[in-house]
Amino acid sequence: MKLLNVSHLCKTYGQGEAQVEALKDVSFSLEKGCFAAVVGESGSGKSTLLHCVGALDTPTSGTVTMDGQDLFALPEEQRTIFRRRSIGFVFQSYQLVRELTVEQNILFPLLLDARRPDPAAVAELLDLLGLTARRHHLPHQLSGGQQQRAAIGRALITRPKLILADEPTGNLDRRNSQDVMELLTQAARHYQQTILMITHNRSLTAAVDQVFQVSDGVLTDLGGTRDETLS
Repeated sequence: MKLLNVSHLCKTYGQGEAQVEALKDVSFSLEKGCFAAVVGESGSGKSTLLHCVGALDTPTSGTVTMDGQDLFALPEEQRTIFRRRSIGFVFQSYQLVRELTVEQNILFPLLLDARRPDPAAVAELLDLLGLTARRHHLPHQLSGGQQQRAAIGRALITRPKLILADEPTGNLDRRNSQDVMELLTQAARHYQQTILMITHNRSLTAAVDQVFQVSDGVLTDLGGTRDETLS
């Protein structure tokens, strides 16, 4: 079952001689529960792609359809609500609220949407993240890996259809990077969530289902890499 369909996506910045084509006629689709990675060098267009897919940026042309809904056919306010409820974001810089505890940071998207947390679901998620003993700690009391796990928890708490991860291991050492990848993979399998991750680190693609490459704004499907015997 297709969850995400990106069709003929283009994004152009500037005009005249200063014009830059960040995305050039990009098309791809993802099945529900798929963990996909987009690899590419800095400036290749992969971050622009992620921002357009997540409706954080508006493409020059093309469509992004999620669960049958054309995101850019929605009025801006409705698109914001759809994004808040259906897409989770994981950023390289964590972007935790420093005055809030781990648990409060994780619950923040629910509170923004005026939704009451389910204590059992929160406890389950904290256990999955390995953060039960740190639930009342502030971000500065956590390691980098723990902060990123809290950021992943914030993305997971609303049970979004799609999770977009922007260089989620970029600030982490090798061991913590592996832990984060295992956690994202577990989320895809356990909650049947679709994940699209961008990275410049090709070694991180060994456990994902589908790999794409972006070079100079052009996307190429490199196929699947995950060993199906491990699924």
